[in-house]
Amino acid sequence: MVTLALDGISKVYGDASDQVIALDNASLTLERGELLAVVGPSGSGKTTLLAIAGLLLRPTSGRVILNDREVGDLTDREMAELRLRYIGFVLQSSNLLPYLTARDQLLLVADLAGRRDRNAGNRADALLEELGLGSRKQHYPDTLSGGERQRVAIARALMNEPEVILADEPTANLDFQRGHEVVSMLAREVRSRNTAAIMVTHDERMLDLCDRIVRITDGRLAIDARQGAQEVTLSER
Repeated sequence: MVTLALDGISKVYGDASDQVIALDNASLTLERGELLAVVGPSGSGKTTLLAIAGLLLRPTSGRVILNDREVGDLTDREMAELRLRYIGFVLQSSNLLPYLTARDQLLLVADLAGRRDRNAGNRADALLEELGLGSRKQHYPDTLSGGERQRVAIARALMNEPEVILADEPTANLDFQRGHEVVSMLAREVRSRNTAAIMVTHDERMLDLCDRIVRITDGRLAIDARQGAQEVTLSER
């Protein structure tokens, strides 16, 4: 079942005299239970693609459809509410707040989404336990390893039971072993919870853990031939 669809997405920066085309008529679908990797060189449009998929950036043209709902006509406030309800983010540097414990990082997300009910603490505890952080839930970020911080970030992204998780270079600051553990954990959670995820990465060693791979090369984006044929046009950014 398709959870997220980008249909004919284009994004143009600048004015008519000095335009940069970041995305050009890009189309992509994301299904429940799959981890999709987006791979490409710096400046290829990966970040723009992820920002539009995450409702952080509006396309110049084209449609973004989340759970069968086209979101182009929503206000900024409505887009923010949709992000909190349906999308979880895992960022390159984990972006944990230094003055909150691992458990409180998750509870803050529940607060922001209006989901701080009597079960919020139990959800946070269960997630941290599931990701191997049960004994670290009262620790602050500066006392956690890089891999542990990224696992907290994954737990935080899952806290509101989102439909889609968007991960931007989640292994960039980790060695191979820690990075592999983090991506394995992300893939397992996506499949067990029947959610969907897009992961932007430069690390090709992580791709065997993904269900589909989208490559941006020489201005074109294509799913690996071994996984099926689908192409959308992109321009270098």
